[in-house]
Amino acid sequence: MVEKKDIDQLDQSVSEQSERITSLENEALTQFGSMAMMNQANTETILEAISEQAEQLSCPPVPEKPACTVTPKNNQAANQGRTDRLKGKVVVGELENFYLADPGIVHVARIDSGAETSSLDARNITRFERDGNNWVRFDVPLPDSDDFVTLEREVSRRVKIIQSSTDDVDRRVVVELQFMIGNHHQKAEFTLTNREHLSHVVLVGRNILRDVMLIDVGKEYATELPSPLPHQDDSE
Repeated sequence: MVEKKDIDQLDQSVSEQSERITSLENEALTQFGSMAMMNQANTETILEAISEQAEQLSCPPVPEKPACTVTPKNNQAANQGRTDRLKGKVVVGELENFYLADPGIVHVARIDSGAETSSLDARNITRFERDGNNWVRFDVPLPDSDDFVTLEREVSRRVKIIQSSTDDVDRRVVVELQFMIGNHHQKAEFTLTNREHLSHVVLVGRNILRDVMLIDVGKEYATELPSPLPHQDDSE
């Protein structure tokens, strides 16, 4: 048997513990609520900062694709000339456009492997001396014209040409000239002679063909000169 006094004390102790537990629960809830509010405030601050940074950032503009420029085949500024090669040698036909760098004229040249030295149509050939050296002055016909252009060159050498039809010996002056066939440029020796009675102003012989060019006898104009044509200094 438990005395009533002890029961009352026990009930009071239980009641006090219940109140204490309730007080602790309330404090815990208050602290939890405060922490939750702080976390929410921090989260909102972080989100606002991210939003501001996102607004400040901007993607770089997409670069425009360059427009493709199609150059017509007949655009002379883009024509660098054409020269086919076989084993390093220029392939030429029986006839080729021939650019004489100085004075800058174009004639049709006949390609002839039977001729030893190349030849150029020259009129009024006059020899003279300059600074103790032998020089020659001569006129070269202009294309599609009755006019001539006068050139002066130092004499490289003289050659004897025996005419096939007679026993006469023709002594010819040889000079060096800068020329182009296709986009191939070269300096070579040419004999000066009157070719008025012949079909072509220029004859390209073996002294140029040797080790440099191959003849395709089935072709004419196998090369193409550049356009615009270079000046003399550019072609050297």
